[in-house]
Amino acid sequence: MHLPNVSAKTFSFSAVLLGYLLIDDLTANEQNALGNWLMLTAQVLSTNAFYQQVQQERSQANTSTVSNEDGIKMLEKMVEALKKEIEELKMKN
Repeated sequence: MHLPNVSAKTFSFSAVLLGYLLIDDLTANEQNALGNWLMLTAQVLSTNAFYQQVQQERSQANTSTVSNEDGIKMLEKMVEALKKEIEELKMKN
């Protein structure tokens, strides 16, 4: 299922319009039941979308951690090379 390619205002207004259309055809108890069902549906969608974002952030964090580890290894090698250079200079003097 794909969402329609419309502006945010049009998308929001369609929900308002649908809500007003349903008011006249339903009793107060039916409106309450349908409203609660729609809110539950919205919560499931929101929870799922949020958790997908959490997982995506975690995978990006793991990727950057690997990059940081590579950077640390490179810096350690550079420090070792500088230490060797310093030792060689000391021995020459």
